[in-house]
Amino acid sequence: MEVMEILKKYSESIDHEIEEALSTITPLNLYESSNHLIKAGGKKIRPALAVLTCEVVGGKAEYALKTAAAIELIHTFSLIHDDIMDKDDMRRGKSSVHVLWGEPMAILAGDTLFSKAFETVIRTRIDDSSYKRVIKALDTVVDSCIKICEGQACDMSFEGKFEVSEAEYMNMIYKKTAALIAAATKGGAIIGGGNPEEVAALEEYGKLIGLAFQIQDDYLDVVSDEESLGKPVGSDIVEGKMTLMVVKALEKASPEDKEKLISILKENNPDGVGEAIAIFEKYGSLQYTHKVALDNVRKAKELLDIFEDSEAKDALILLADYVLERQN
Repeated sequence: MEVMEILKKYSESIDHEIEEALSTITPLNLYESSNHLIKAGGKKIRPALAVLTCEVVGGKAEYALKTAAAIELIHTFSLIHDDIMDKDDMRRGKSSVHVLWGEPMAILAGDTLFSKAFETVIRTRIDDSSYKRVIKALDTVVDSCIKICEGQACDMSFEGKFEVSEAEYMNMIYKKTAALIAAATKGGAIIGGGNPEEVAALEEYGKLIGLAFQIQDDYLDVVSDEESLGKPVGSDIVEGKMTLMVVKALEKASPEDKEKLISILKENNPDGVGEAIAIFEKYGSLQYTHKVALDNVRKAKELLDIFEDSEAKDALILLADYVLERQN
């Protein structure tokens, strides 16, 4: 089975749950602004992971659909607020929510999706004795929301700061990106009735592929092409972002090269991209970044060894590999 087939397999059911959750929103402009990015598409990797981890521990797919929908609602909420903070005008090939409806309504749309996510998990019904699973899944979703906010705050605190350690950077991307993916895999396992060992393994699997996902994003920004990326190569460099490549290069560079790289990151000038990449290559930070992503995916797949062979397990292995194979 191909990755896109896996993602499509559950997308209709997940979309139905999302539509049901949003259908009661009024007035119309709040409904439309809340629904805008969801209608614009997206791969829906996170909700698919919630369903697959439910299945791999022996649960039925339908048990996890509301948790899966909640994960996608939280992801969308974070994108709307990110676009406001980053002043990004486009998302998924469409105008951002704040561009179309204004910042106050976009904030409300994000807040509505955030709240609807919790309501959706609470409405999960498996059987009369499973309420503890639902509460644990809700706790997992809530915890990921706190981590996303902490991660965004960490990321913002890195702006203009060039003494960031690798451990600080990894903690930031864990909270900002990987925590929600880990919540999807943990939440699905809980709802599916996984035992503590299974839940812990699947949470760690989600964390590792989430870290690899963000690190691969950093890597693709430099090694990919504009057509595949949908944005200019090296845009992270132009924006002065701290990435694993930057952190590693600054750690290893000579005083002269370190000063040069910091100067490029401060300038916000596309003309410096080539020189920054040359510094990355000189100190092996491109190769190092790619190796970290590869190692995380390898470890993630090894964690699946405790599960019996199944279609869901095969899909989880394919999705881990997809994190590194994608081009955007």
